Amino acid sequence: MTGQAYSRRAVMLGAATTAAWLANPARALMQAAPASLPSAVESLIARMTVEEKAGQLTLNAAAWAGGAATSLNPAGAAASFDGQLAEVRAGRLTGVFNGNGAEMARRMQTAAVRGSRLKIPLIFAADVIHGFRTVFPMPIAEAGSFDPELARRTARVAAVEAAAAGIDWTFAPMVDIGRDQRWGRVVEGAGEDVLLGRVMAAARVRGFQGTRGLKADDAVMACAKHFAAYGAAEAGLDYNTVDVSERTLREVYFPPFQAAFDAGALSTMASFNELSGIPATANRWLLDTVLRGEWRFDGLVVSDYTGDEELIAHGFAADAREATKLAFLAGCDMSMQSSFYIRHLPDLVTKGEVPVARLDQAVRRVLAVKAALGLFDDPFRRIDPRREKTRVRTPANLRLAREAGRRSIVMLKNDGALLPLPRSGKRIALIGPFASGQQDLVGPWNVYGTDAEAVDLATGVRAAVADASLVTTVAGSAVEAPLAGGIDAAVAAARAADIVVLAIGEHARMSGEAQSRTAIVIPAPQQALAEAVAAVGKPVVVVLRHGRALALSGAVLNAPAILATWFLGSEAGPATADILFGVEGPSARLPVSFPHESGQQPYHYDHKPTGRPAPAGQHPEYKAHYREAPNAARFPFGHGLTYGDIAYSALDLGTATLAWDGALTVRATVTNRGRAAAVEVVQLYVRDVAASITRPVRQLKAFKRVALAPGESEQVTFTLRRADLLFVGQDLKPTVEPGRFDRWVAPSAEADGVRGAFTLTAA
Repeated sequence: MTGQAYSRRAVMLGAATTAAWLANPARALMQAAPASLPSAVESLIARMTVEEKAGQLTLNAAAWAGGAATSLNPAGAAASFDGQLAEVRAGRLTGVFNGNGAEMARRMQTAAVRGSRLKIPLIFAADVIHGFRTVFPMPIAEAGSFDPELARRTARVAAVEAAAAGIDWTFAPMVDIGRDQRWGRVVEGAGEDVLLGRVMAAARVRGFQGTRGLKADDAVMACAKHFAAYGAAEAGLDYNTVDVSERTLREVYFPPFQAAFDAGALSTMASFNELSGIPATANRWLLDTVLRGEWRFDGLVVSDYTGDEELIAHGFAADAREATKLAFLAGCDMSMQSSFYIRHLPDLVTKGEVPVARLDQAVRRVLAVKAALGLFDDPFRRIDPRREKTRVRTPANLRLAREAGRRSIVMLKNDGALLPLPRSGKRIALIGPFASGQQDLVGPWNVYGTDAEAVDLATGVRAAVADASLVTTVAGSAVEAPLAGGIDAAVAAARAADIVVLAIGEHARMSGEAQSRTAIVIPAPQQALAEAVAAVGKPVVVVLRHGRALALSGAVLNAPAILATWFLGSEAGPATADILFGVEGPSARLPVSFPHESGQQPYHYDHKPTGRPAPAGQHPEYKAHYREAPNAARFPFGHGLTYGDIAYSALDLGTATLAWDGALTVRATVTNRGRAAAVEVVQLYVRDVAASITRPVRQLKAFKRVALAPGESEQVTFTLRRADLLFVGQDLKPTVEPGRFDRWVAPSAEADGVRGAFTLTAA
């Protein structure tokens, strides 16, 4: 750290604080030999008491909480901020999460570097899931862009804003594969597909951590979560049991974590769920054998919120002391919120039940992470009240939020080319609980952004049309309850309008953690509203607000135009208006399959065929199908329409042979036959027709976004290699076998597009 930087800090901290840090033993050790950090860490560990070591493994919610933190984790706040400062001075706390900005961080860090014996800096963490003060679309929505570069850019802005408020570490990205739409936390991930999950995980890690190294004052450390298979909770019930095969873990649930670690994530969070009878927080096979042994992960493992404490309720530990021992020995380095480690590790070590070597190992990982973040060089590098004010919600950041919102909206239907709407000459009725108002805009799991700072649909629409007086708004119903006279008012507004925009769906509290649903449908009062409005006979555009795939029915499904808009964040209204009025065409695709019925859950496009597959569109006896619905999606993964008219043709597989160590070039032509420009997401799917392990009916292997002017054609090229065809074999090792593979270049996982076959030859 330069003298000039210290001089600036002195203004903020006071000369005494700066001098204390310059002289502290932790900094001296770390700077004595920067080229040999391990020896410096070892020297610091040698000076620590057992209690100080346990303190470095203890992370709690900030007593001085920021934004919505208290409502998200109401039991999280400590008794008092002064009490938490006392814990810091005693060396009993490694850091806090979801705190109240730079001033809070300054006061806590000052307590650490002035008041604690070894003056080890604190680490400040937060749930920065989809933006900080500038809120971006929920991760599930942004995944629909099929554009990892967009995800990197939004994560980069989120990191810049969060770091300006003193945050070093974000509990993101969530990389769980979500295949049961009843599970509320689908909204935090990238959906049902492994490839999309992998590329989005890596992109978000790169965005959070930046390109200048973790010591940069605008970098935050990423945390891939939740390890592992949290998305496979039985019946889509949050926190529920998970029991899947090791093959499924390795093929479906592990790859996004591996992609995040390959991209540089230095931390991961143990999941709440048990896995085949052993809770993840104390699962030695998961946290040690696989993570450390196989993958050589050398970062930090943190429990989820009270995850170690929950071992007792799981029936895996008899009491707090045993829970601490089991979690820690299994490989969970840091305890979040329960304070179990600071309470019980010293005694466990003293009595020989936990080896000192294991304690030092965990502390070593924590100190190495703090060093990587530059906290030993300058513990105040991210604590700057001036930056906190100037880096957030800038015009550029809000423009990106609007762009990301536009590119996250999926057009499910557009019968009769109802969309885009004209900007003048038409009376528009905005009807529904999401037609107007500062609510349910930023979505769940946002600590620092607020609906009050976001722009609603009515404002966006009025700004887009030539005459705002032609736009009327009527709620019609609440989200989960009728409104007195609401339907009558909505019907009257529909009759007086030329076009109805029906804004319905889920409120933010229906998605996210602990928000599982048994029926993923439009709530009954809104469905009744939709039926009444549709009966008026005016053209209806349904604008869905939601955090998961929905089973649509009745007037909602039958509306000529449907937009899936999710929760879009700070610029939700303008972004939606941009698509409604054709400022930009829809280009997103579904990252999750919309089912015919709730009862199809869990559903994912890459399911197995079974021994009795039902022919498409048929319901013969004694075949795999439901009585009420086909074994297919209403709107499948990858589906999404444009304002163009896209056709696929001219498949070219060359010799249709892939040599064992060679490459196969796949070409197809996409043409925009429409009158509007379009961005098509061209998707390559493959099926291994016969293998020693049964394979899915299709798997996404590649995709490309292609911009097409009206009348334009482009030949899209993909390259396949043997590595793209690997699966987990009978010995649980990656393998692939020679034989025939079906191949589709298509607009969705259940569309034909253009199809053919090729053969993988033996070595």
